[in-house]
Amino acid sequence: MTENSAESVVFIAGGAAIGAGVSATVGGMGLVGGFGGMGIGMTPVTTAGAVAGAAAYGAFKAIGDKDAAALGAIGIGALGGAGVSAAVGGMGLSFSGTAVGIGMGSMAVVGGVVGLGLYGIAKLINSSDAGSNFSRNMQALAEITREYEDKRRWAALEVEEELQALKAKLQTKTDLKLDSVPSSSLNPIFTPPVNPKNSATTSAAQENQFTAPETEADVSSIEAQPPQTWQCVHTLQGHSISVNSVTCSPDGQTFAIGSDNGLIYLWNLKTGQRLSTFFLALKGVSSVAFSPDGQTIVSGDFDRTITSWKVATKEMGNFYGSSGSPYSHAGFVYSVAFTPDGKTLASGSADKTIKIWDVRRLVSTRTLTGHTDTVWCVAITPDGQTLVSGSADKTIRIWRLSRWEPPRILTGHSGWVMSVSISPDGKTLVSGSGDATIKVWNLRTGKLLRTLTGHSKAILSVAISPDEQNLASASRDGTLKIWNLSNGECLQTLCGCNPIAFSRDGQTLVSGGDNYTIKVWRQIVGSQEPLLESMLSG
Repeated sequence: MTENSAESVVFIAGGAAIGAGVSATVGGMGLVGGFGGMGIGMTPVTTAGAVAGAAAYGAFKAIGDKDAAALGAIGIGALGGAGVSAAVGGMGLSFSGTAVGIGMGSMAVVGGVVGLGLYGIAKLINSSDAGSNFSRNMQALAEITREYEDKRRWAALEVEEELQALKAKLQTKTDLKLDSVPSSSLNPIFTPPVNPKNSATTSAAQENQFTAPETEADVSSIEAQPPQTWQCVHTLQGHSISVNSVTCSPDGQTFAIGSDNGLIYLWNLKTGQRLSTFFLALKGVSSVAFSPDGQTIVSGDFDRTITSWKVATKEMGNFYGSSGSPYSHAGFVYSVAFTPDGKTLASGSADKTIKIWDVRRLVSTRTLTGHTDTVWCVAITPDGQTLVSGSADKTIRIWRLSRWEPPRILTGHSGWVMSVSISPDGKTLVSGSGDATIKVWNLRTGKLLRTLTGHSKAILSVAISPDEQNLASASRDGTLKIWNLSNGECLQTLCGCNPIAFSRDGQTLVSGGDNYTIKVWRQIVGSQEPLLESMLSG
């Protein structure tokens, strides 16, 4: 790296870091004026910080080179800023319940900074390794944005995991103390007799209150594992940043990946070849879903928007919120799911709400409220009548989409509910949680069937195979586990990570891998020879 490159990285990346830090600290901001109002998310503030860093670099170079052209750039920028103010009229910046006016003088200063920033960028581009330097700085800008988004997203989960570990240690100590006390000395209040009649009454009352029983029917933790039945056949490279979501097409030919760098990649599921790329600028993509006809991909984004793409033409559309807002939600959009007819979309967000969307008109038709914290995941039953949501409030809610009534609430997890999956017959629900457990529920009755343990950290993703035989789980502990859905037996442990998705025939599993790679796993049937892993470059 040359001296100029090192200097520019320090100035521009440093400015971007400051901008991202300001956005993370202050929260939502907005710009208002005669043109109306618009929100300002993390990406614009980060970009503004990068421009300010470029301006500082420009000033540094101008002083060092005694270049009078910098003064001209400042002057032109200041005139441009004053001109914008004169044309637009009064403006204001709102944040944290406060608003400040932006007059012509302020706009002139902003214009001067932009002019100096452009001068700095020009100096950078004119250096001997221009292309490399500029690309490196843009990559640094994207990395800074991703770093702050990741910290905001996962810091609370790490605290939650530490809390769960502390609770487990305290429970172990309590159990040891109780084991050391003679049973005859224990107060009978801790072991009340069971009255079947009262138990039935309690269950009925819980059902009327839309709350599922918390009593666990079975806990499965199987250590012994049979010979491997899943083999990695492709490791797909080419991602330079974290992968957040994966979805397989209805025809079983392709799958789409959404990542922190604002790109959606479309891959051939059979060959591992990259087919297409959908670009969302510096938006991070948190979730992706194929429409049932396979012609559209929808993404939930970290800039609070939902974007749709036509696979064949790459035509893009946006799902707009109420009152003409450019944002779909007031917080990050963490999950999206289609109804089987493809006419309706559901989305879950950090703003604690679930929105129901008309796919044809790209507008919201209903907002479901009740969760008291981030909605991490949503899923819709095969008949399109029921929606299931999981939240950081540690509950699962079951909503009837055709009725305006309170949801049924399932409790039992002691950590965030990060992922939910519904079986193809609509009878079974599986949930994965920050408490490192997987729970299997009867979706119709809300009864907890069993709890699966074996992962050591938060479960980030669960998926039921189309044949309803297997369940896959991905954890922050860096492993994937394949389970027998009917009895909870752990069949295999694989090296991989979130996200995960089964192909439509259930014979292929796509997952995250090490160093921003994607792994494609195939089920080995009978006496087939193990398939060799092929390393493919994106």
